[in-house]
Amino acid sequence: MSNGKKRKAPVLLSFKLCFKGPMPHVSKSRPWGRIRPTGTLPLLFINLGGEMLYILDQRLRAQNIPADKAKKVMNDIITTMFNKKFLEELFKPQELYSKKALRTVFDRLAHASIMRLNQASMDKLYDLMTMAFKYQVLLCPRPKDILLVSFNHMDAIKDFVKDTPSILSQVDETYQQLIEMYTTLSNGEFQLIRQTLLIFFQDMHIRVSIFLKDKVQNSNGRFVLPTSGPVPHGTQVPGLIRIFSCTGEEQTRLQFNNGGNYTSAIREGSFEIFGDRVTKLGTNMYSVSRPVETHMSGTSKNSAQHTKVNTAPNPLAKEELNMLARLMGGLEVQKAGSSDSGFRVNLFATDEEEEEALITRPDELSYGVINIQATKDQQVSAELTKIMGEFTDSGHQSPSSSNKGDDLLAMMDDL
Repeated sequence: MSNGKKRKAPVLLSFKLCFKGPMPHVSKSRPWGRIRPTGTLPLLFINLGGEMLYILDQRLRAQNIPADKAKKVMNDIITTMFNKKFLEELFKPQELYSKKALRTVFDRLAHASIMRLNQASMDKLYDLMTMAFKYQVLLCPRPKDILLVSFNHMDAIKDFVKDTPSILSQVDETYQQLIEMYTTLSNGEFQLIRQTLLIFFQDMHIRVSIFLKDKVQNSNGRFVLPTSGPVPHGTQVPGLIRIFSCTGEEQTRLQFNNGGNYTSAIREGSFEIFGDRVTKLGTNMYSVSRPVETHMSGTSKNSAQHTKVNTAPNPLAKEELNMLARLMGGLEVQKAGSSDSGFRVNLFATDEEEEEALITRPDELSYGVINIQATKDQQVSAELTKIMGEFTDSGHQSPSSSNKGDDLLAMMDDL
C-alpha cells in the first residue's frame, strides 16, 4: 500500500452444522418436506360456520319467522356443528379439503334443521360466508390473530345458545380443543395456516355490497388493505432506522415517511375462554345496530370463483371422499317427513330475484347436494354417486378404485 502499512488478512469464519441422528428428509416435490398445514381445517370450518349462523339469524328475523322455529333452526345447526363425533373427525390431522368437498359439508350443515334453502340461496349464503372470512384473514394484523377471529365467532355462537345448557357444553368443549391445539403453536406455524387459507380463497373475488359501501372492496372484488390504524401487537410504528456499532451502541437515527397513518399497538386480545378479544374481526356485521345488507352486487355467474371448475383428476380423490363420508357421518339432516312443519328461507330480497339467480346459475355449480338422507334408497344412491363422480378420474379408474362408490355408500348407510 502507498502508506507502507500492510493490509490485514480478512478473517474467515466457518460454521459446521451438526445433526444427531439421520438427516431430516426433504421431499423434492415439496420443498418444506414434512411441514404441512394440517391444523387449517378446524379453523376454516368454525369461522365459516360462524358466518353462516350470522347470515341465517338475520334472514330468519328479516322474514319474520316465528321465534320458536327460528330458535329451533339455530339450535339444530349448532348442535350438529359441534357434534362430538363430527368434531373428532374435524380435529384429526389432515390437509385442507377441496372447495367442492367443503361446500358439500356446508350444504348438509345448513339443512340440519327444518329450514330449507334452494340452490340459488345456498350459493349466495356460501359466497357471503367465504368472502367475509377471506376479508378477516386478510386484515389480521398477525397470523396468530386468526385464533382471535375464531374466538369472536365462538363467542357469538355461545351467545346464540346461552339458554340451552346441553348445547352450551358442546361449545365449551370446542373452546378447550381450540386452546389446546392452537395456543402453543409458533408464529411460523400460524403463518403457514394463514398462507394456506389465503391460497384457498385466492380465486374468490365476489363483490358484496356491504363491503363495497364501506369502501373496503373494489369493483373488481379485491379487498383494500388499510394503511392506517394500530400496528400489530409487539411491533413499533414504522418510520425510524437505527444504526448500531459492532459493540451494540446506537450511532445514528434516520427517519423516513412510512406512507401511512399508523398508531402504536393496542393491547393483545385474550386467548382464553373468557376475555376481551380486542379485535372486531369475526364479530357479527349483520347485528341490529347496523343496517343489514346481504345483497350481492352482481351475479355469481360473473364471479371468478364460478367461471371455471377444475376437472383434472385428483390423485387423492378416494382418501378425500372417505374422509368426507366420515366427517358427514355426524351431520344428521332432518327428513322431509318430520313432524315439524318445514319452511323455506330466501337470501334474496324477493322471490323473483331468487328465481332469476337460479335460472342464471352456472352449470358448473351443480355439484352441491342439498338434502342427503342416510337410508338405502335409490335417491340417496344417486346423490352420493353424484358426489363421488366429482372426485373420480373417470378416464383412469384402477381396479382398486372401482368399488369407491360402494365403500362410500356403505359408510353412509351405517350412520
